[in-house]
Amino acid sequence: MQKPHCCWILWSDILINKLVCRLLHCFPIRMHRMMKEESSYGTSGLENATRDTSKEQLHVKLCNGSCHAEQILQTLNAYRRSGIFTDVVLLIDGQEFPCHRATLSANSTYFRAMFGGSLKEGHQNIINIQKISASTMSLLLDYMYGGNIVIQEDNVEGILELSDLLQISKLRDACISFLEGQLHPCNCLGIMKFADSFSIVSLTEKSKRFMLECFVEVSCHEEFLEMGVKELVEYLSDEQLVVPKEEVVFEAVMRWVRHDVPARKGALKDLLEHVRLPLLNPTYFLEKVEMDGLIQDSKECIPLLHEARKYYILGNEVSSVRSRPRRFMELAEVIIIIGGCDKKGLLKLPFTDLYHPKSRQWTALSSVPGYTKSEFAACTLKNDVYISGGHISSNDVWVLSSQLNVWIKVACLQKGRWRHKMATLQGKIYAVGGFDGFYRLSSVECYDTFSNSWSTLAPLPQAVSSAAVVSCLNKLYVLGGAVDDTANTDKVQCYDPEDNKWTLLSPTPFYQRCISAVCLDNIIYVVGGLLSKIFSYDPRKDSWREVAALPGPLESCGLTVCGGKIYILGGRDENGEGTDKAFTFDPVTGSVEQQPPLQRCTSYHGCVTILQHMNR
Repeated sequence: MQKPHCCWILWSDILINKLVCRLLHCFPIRMHRMMKEESSYGTSGLENATRDTSKEQLHVKLCNGSCHAEQILQTLNAYRRSGIFTDVVLLIDGQEFPCHRATLSANSTYFRAMFGGSLKEGHQNIINIQKISASTMSLLLDYMYGGNIVIQEDNVEGILELSDLLQISKLRDACISFLEGQLHPCNCLGIMKFADSFSIVSLTEKSKRFMLECFVEVSCHEEFLEMGVKELVEYLSDEQLVVPKEEVVFEAVMRWVRHDVPARKGALKDLLEHVRLPLLNPTYFLEKVEMDGLIQDSKECIPLLHEARKYYILGNEVSSVRSRPRRFMELAEVIIIIGGCDKKGLLKLPFTDLYHPKSRQWTALSSVPGYTKSEFAACTLKNDVYISGGHISSNDVWVLSSQLNVWIKVACLQKGRWRHKMATLQGKIYAVGGFDGFYRLSSVECYDTFSNSWSTLAPLPQAVSSAAVVSCLNKLYVLGGAVDDTANTDKVQCYDPEDNKWTLLSPTPFYQRCISAVCLDNIIYVVGGLLSKIFSYDPRKDSWREVAALPGPLESCGLTVCGGKIYILGGRDENGEGTDKAFTFDPVTGSVEQQPPLQRCTSYHGCVTILQHMNR
């Protein structure tokens, strides 16, 4: 805890001068008396005097310095202490404080309304103010009469409460400023609660912001352990919470629960819902979470543990708010763009670039060795990036290790192809459809990382290329695509891995190729096909709808989910030229926003999202 601070508040000279002028107006001075005594004034009270013979008046200007005002205040305060000329008594906590109504009214809007209105207290000689300490009132009267007060840790709350009651705004603001300067991990929660009780919005917000930014330190202090469960849930779910890693949040929650286990163990499930267990280190999760006695005794927590285990196996295939990094964590979602074609669609781009949406910075990654193909497919599995196939009829498969930034060649596709798509489902990679230079393919292959091998699955009911392929709710969806050089389909083909069968669902509201799709919160979103619209498909309702409009038509663009938003990157426009434009679509608000452009115009590129430690 920092050492106590204090501050001095000086009363406004303007207010003092107004009070002095009011006193002077009570004593008019006639011209002929002033003229007789003019020589005796010297410098004792008047700086100058000017005569107006037409009106027989003398205009007198008092000294502008603060010394005279201070002398008046000191005299009034001495009168108050001696009970001279006092006309009202404040009764505070059994102690009487004789005062002057004029002085109280000059300082306080509260007293001005009381004495100048029709309230009965305004006509009483003794006014009783309850729930206020006599010592605080004494300090406040010294401020009213003397123009200064010492604010420190042991009196600031009382002074703020009384100045708020009496509507002395400058003193109230001074107390707020003092408390803002005293914010510390050990007291910010208490200050926030105090500020909220007096509806001090600025101090409440600043205290909350301080707590969220210093959560690691705050969670180690007593105030944190004394907060209510609703408050804790509110802070854990706040996107502004700053923590280096999720282990800090988990340990803070368990420390809070263990502070009063009988009363708090019932809230464990509600709290852990706001801890992002999938982002914990797997070893830490096994040793500290699954082995914790309180968690083992709570059956309600089992689904949360299952979700974390599933994420460790399937990676970002698990779509949940708990699998997304917090905004200010050292772990963040980043976008990777692989290869593609240039603006005219002729040059094959060899680049692999990483984009940080928060900092809007680009980082060059390792390029695929000797890989100059286009129209390949890309996906992620367990935070690594896979690409396969490409023009013309390649069966190569490469994986980029996100830990090592190295491309590694793995088992080849059984059937070479391009204009196909890949998706991950239940920990495996699926390569679907495509073109072999002669025919559209119905071929579907599945890659097993453990055996490093591809196997053939049930073929598509309708062979397609340049379709959108996405996994959602444990099934694989193939949307639209080309059936020959000129014709497209509106079919929605759905694959169930449980029985290795395909079924047809409600068709798309369009016949298009060169489209892309992603799944976010169990809803599929489709972009491309030279459409200037974004469509969504709900697999649970088997229904389509239009959700947003783009500034212009696009096809063969990159589509990925990052930070809860859908990024639409690059692609080709209606003139067949590649673009560097980038947009985001927010499904919550339904808004489309333009983002900074890509480093270069590109289309037919790979576009995926992975997690990265920002300190690497």
